[in-house]
Amino acid sequence: MSDDEAHNQTFESTTSGASLTFPTQCSALRKNGHVVIKGRPCKIVDMSTSKTGKHGHAKVHLIGIDIFTGKKLEDICPSTHNMDVPHVRRNEYQLVNIDDDFLNLMAQDGASKDDVRVPEGDIGKEIRAGFEEGKDLLVTIVSAMGEEQALSFKEAPKGS
Repeated sequence: MSDDEAHNQTFESTTSGASLTFPTQCSALRKNGHVVIKGRPCKIVDMSTSKTGKHGHAKVHLIGIDIFTGKKLEDICPSTHNMDVPHVRRNEYQLVNIDDDFLNLMAQDGASKDDVRVPEGDIGKEIRAGFEEGKDLLVTIVSAMGEEQALSFKEAPKGS
């Protein structure tokens, strides 16, 4: 291969380059933080560390609640190993309309967002009821690892 061929390489990428997660040493994780367990973004609700045994590392036992489904997940990891931590973002949007099963939302900068489903269960019923009563609602959307969901809402303060 000539020098020109070695330097003329094409690299193709299909993503924005932003990672959905970042690695963190298991011993650095904390309760109420976030971690990926079994491929799901979770909030850590309990963790304990076992002592170093004769066969190596201290182990960290993690118990997390999936931030989207509410399911309890557990994992055990050596304290010196890395685990993935999801980038979790919370944004507040004003509810403009409910179209079938989707929320029509508006960000503070005026950008519209209409790809979030009305949540299942009581919170979805409460959002629909509040909207039908004519209340001005602010909906909190949590996004992590390519998923988004409305997790809470509140009535917008008067005069805003």
